[in-house]
Amino acid sequence: MIRQTLSALLLSATLASPALADDAVARGKYLVTVISCGDCHTPGHLLGKPDLARALSGSDVGFEIPGLGVFHGSNLTPDKETGIGNWTEEQIVTAIRTGKRPDGRMLAPAMPWMSFAALSDEDARAIAVYLKSLPPVANKVAGPFGATDKPSGFVMRVSAPQ
Repeated sequence: MIRQTLSALLLSATLASPALADDAVARGKYLVTVISCGDCHTPGHLLGKPDLARALSGSDVGFEIPGLGVFHGSNLTPDKETGIGNWTEEQIVTAIRTGKRPDGRMLAPAMPWMSFAALSDEDARAIAVYLKSLPPVANKVAGPFGATDKPSGFVMRVSAPQ
């Protein structure tokens, strides 16, 4: 009896897993929307005309942080050449929560990972699952540019009041 019950539970969990994956994608899409990831990671968004056909494929406007340089919102689609296609879900979760990329480099200070560190395991994983589910978009963003480098495009400057 116990064996039959366990088998039935295992079978139902196996059959339900696509639905659970769909739920994670839907939850991730919701979170990416309310967290406004597209604001900094969609071409044209910071210029008032987002290119939704290339949503989350990286910004064409960089953020200048005095003394650090200019940083563009990166391509979050699973394109293997210009996006996060070679990152694992765990690496995406780590970047969201700690600001640390798989190559060890820290994300730009404009990325509010310190706020995202409080995401639940389930929510952080849902974001990663959603990003991996997107169609890949080849879009190499400019930079990053060091403090003495000349950026190649539009820049939003953060400056202290004088």
